[in-house]
Amino acid sequence: MNREMLMLIDAISREKNVERSVVLSAVEFALASATKKFYKGEVDIRVSVNPDTGAYDTYRRWLVVPDEAGLQNPDAEEMLSDVADEHPGIQVGEYIEVPIESVPIGRIGAMAAKQVILQRIRDAEREMLLNDFMSRGDKIFVGSVKRLDKGDLIVESGRVEGRLKRSEMIPKENLRSADRVRAMIMEVDLSLRGAPILLSRAAPEFMIELFRQEVPEIEQGLLEIKSCARDPGSRAKIAVKSYDKRIDPIGTCVGMRGSRVNAVTNELAGERVDIVLWSEDPAQFVIGALAPANVQSIVVDEERHAMDVVVDEENLAIAIGRGGQNVRLAADLTGWKINIMTADESSAKQAQETDAIRTLFMSKLDVDQEMADILIGEGFTSLEEVAYVPLQEMLEIEAFDEDTVTELRARAKAALLTLAIAKEESVEDAVRELRDLEGLNAELLAQLAAAGVHTLDELADLASDELIEITGLSADEATALILRARQHWFAADQAPEQSSQPSQS
Repeated sequence: MNREMLMLIDAISREKNVERSVVLSAVEFALASATKKFYKGEVDIRVSVNPDTGAYDTYRRWLVVPDEAGLQNPDAEEMLSDVADEHPGIQVGEYIEVPIESVPIGRIGAMAAKQVILQRIRDAEREMLLNDFMSRGDKIFVGSVKRLDKGDLIVESGRVEGRLKRSEMIPKENLRSADRVRAMIMEVDLSLRGAPILLSRAAPEFMIELFRQEVPEIEQGLLEIKSCARDPGSRAKIAVKSYDKRIDPIGTCVGMRGSRVNAVTNELAGERVDIVLWSEDPAQFVIGALAPANVQSIVVDEERHAMDVVVDEENLAIAIGRGGQNVRLAADLTGWKINIMTADESSAKQAQETDAIRTLFMSKLDVDQEMADILIGEGFTSLEEVAYVPLQEMLEIEAFDEDTVTELRARAKAALLTLAIAKEESVEDAVRELRDLEGLNAELLAQLAAAGVHTLDELADLASDELIEITGLSADEATALILRARQHWFAADQAPEQSSQPSQS
């Protein structure tokens, strides 16, 4: 039987044109799989075949795991503390092997063994082809549509297949069998059967790579596409930067008579591309991204990472775009939240914010409107700024002397302290509502408080998955806790109904 095994290994190696060692490994796997059938549980078996004689030895083995991890599979694992005395020096991650009786190859049958071996060979061939393909470093997969699989397209390039999911296709694009397709290689998942390469024609990276192929200056490092935003099949925006002052980045990407940008547009089913000049100044970048709309003014809010962009009535529809497309793409391109408004809307918003700040200063600092307006005019917008802005900066305000500045800072600090104490007390009062709720302990209360959940109503408003994320409870526990928190709603609804029932004399 050993001689027959070697003959089988040599025959398959020649037939499939694969290394003899690959076939040998497949035979070892087939023998190990056959041996496992004689044991209960998920045992781990290793078979070692002598490549010269065909003789083989079989071992049952156990993986050494750390004590804190515990045994996930007792049939094939041992904790380190249990084996340390018997196997001095053994480490976590190593194996303990015990020789066992080998299964004669005749028991599993030559044909059954061959099928297992051939499947392993096919897997090895597939992995070899895939590794060869990926070693070329291609970012774009070029092939033809082979078949439709559950709404996805299987695209073939040579003997390698890629999967183009419906969600990654360009909307309204009608690709048929044998059509030539270009798509971006997004991921390689060897666990997927048949087509392990995941493709996309809708990803921004695909457009960037198409421009890289059409514009040599990008490959040469003279230009860079900094970002890209797409509404696949309809419109896109790319932001470009030049590292050579002699090169116009927008004109270079457009090409002679639009040849370069048209090549990209034609590949993407007519998707129109706006090319924007990238800028380190976020406001300038946003203004460029909103083209063709003309911007009157812009207010940057660093804390909220947002911008209020003011345009006139004529440019309002252009700035927003059909269905909000232009402003949405500009926001994706720049990474800033963009609020489009008219001059009147901007003035109204600023007046509202100014009134709120004025009221805050007058009530918390105990000053009149004139002094509050002086602070606002100097750029102060919060009590924290009044309390902690460097003393010298406030002394530079002409309307204030040193005593006034000192008093204002003291009042601001006192107001902040009072607000902090009041907030802490309100949180304690709110959490008190939850303390008596069945199923809540001190740890869960702390987790809820950290997430801003302080009242029964706030807990009742949560969805089960939100509560699970906050506390780590099981789905059943989270659902039960939310239902208990909602009981007071139902009690309140039933009370009026009961009171409205006529009394019987």
